[in-house]
Formats: sequence, structure tokens, C-alpha cells
Amino acid sequence: MTIKVDDLSGPEIATLLHEHFLALRAISPPESCHVFELDKLRTPDVTVWSAWEGNEILGCGALKELEPGHGEIKSMRTRAAHLRKGVGTAVLREIICEAKRRAYRRLSLETGAGPDFAAARAMYQKNGFKSCGPFGNYRNDPNSSFFTMALEPSGDD
Repeated sequence: MTIKVDDLSGPEIATLLHEHFLALRAISPPESCHVFELDKLRTPDVTVWSAWEGNEILGCGALKELEPGHGEIKSMRTRAAHLRKGVGTAVLREIICEAKRRAYRRLSLETGAGPDFAAARAMYQKNGFKSCGPFGNYRNDPNSSFFTMALEPSGDD
């Protein structure tokens, strides 16, 4: 598996992110769905990574700077055929490493609270994220789970 920063110009990433958007819209009430469309990922404060095996896209994830020192994980998605193969964890670890390189002190995320999101919540917890309250512009919502991780800079430049 190869993980790379994605410039969002290829049809594979566009298709994966569109599938992600539609899937989350289908299982989350509109007021509780915080998924980004492709255009919101094409901003200077967001970096997107994609995971590949040869010419096949396996998954993706993004890092959005909320404020200096605090980043948010967005758009984590693994294609259905590659679930439970470590794709999400590999992308997550890449994002965590980049957040440390950027000297972020905190990395946070929002995901769903329902059963459809149980595997995602378990992955985040397994990788050191702790449950927390809403951050940034989020508000308390019974359909959302919030997680955060305190970071130490990596020292890699």
C-alpha cells in the first residue's frame, strides 16, 4: 500500500469522496451530517491523503487546520472491498505523523454515534484517541461522537 498527498484532480478520489458523501448523507440526519463535499476539501487549510495498491484507490483521509496547533481529521473512508485490512489505520497514522510535523498540540475528530460508526470509533480509540466534548464549531448532538488526542511534536522537519 502506498499513501500519498492527493491533489484531488483524479477521477478515483472524486468517486470515492462522492460515495463517502452519499453514504453519510444516507445514514445521518442532515443537521448531524458534517461530511465535506469535494470543493470544501480543496481549500488551503485541508490536506488529503489517498491510499493506493497499484492503480486502485483503497481509501482516504484529510487533515484540516482548525487553528494554529489544532487539527481535525475529516473524510476518512475505506472502500468496502478493503475494509478490515488496515487501510484506515494506515491513513490515520499518516495524518497523525503530519500533525506532529506541523507541531499541532491537539488532533480532534467527529464521527457518528450510531452502530454504523462502531468500527470507526473503535479504530480511533485503538489509536489513542479519547472521547471528548464538542470542539470547534460543533455542538452537542446525540448523533455525534467526538474524540481528541494530545500530541507531542515529532521533531522531524
